Amino acid sequence: MAPQPLPTTQRYISPEVTAVYLVPDIVDLAAPERDELDHETSVDLTPEIAALTGWEVSTDRVAVPDLGTRKTGRISGRINPGDAQISFYASQDTEDVRTVIQRGDRTHIVILDGGDVAGQSMRVFAVEVSAVTPSVDVAGSEGARVMVDFAINDWAEDVVVPGPAS
Repeated sequence: MAPQPLPTTQRYISPEVTAVYLVPDIVDLAAPERDELDHETSVDLTPEIAALTGWEVSTDRVAVPDLGTRKTGRISGRINPGDAQISFYASQDTEDVRTVIQRGDRTHIVILDGGDVAGQSMRVFAVEVSAVTPSVDVAGSEGARVMVDFAINDWAEDVVVPGPAS
């Protein structure tokens, strides 16, 4: 008997689907409430994002050699977040992400990979803003940007997107 196949995917590209929110207050990373995501202090960052990098979580591999063999096996070790960064478009009047995020802020970034759709999965990160740096493209080949670096302190993966507030 053949093994079970993976479920057939509904393939997509991220533009117009993935959403990214800045949510100042989340009580439980593993179960944010709709009221927290929709709070007046939360910000939908999606339309101003040029790029996202480092929002992966990976595991170290630890070598476990033993005297009985020349082969060295490996086991999973510590779990580490990436070096997270979001590149935002800059505004010439400086009324851009810099008015919302400052170095030292402690907040949450919520990435809704399949969109803000109740019952689907999202990723939730507790972060500290490490740097907010405008970049200069001397060649003039892309729109001006502000790079924001984040230190990920804690995270929750495969979190269910909550339904409408009750």
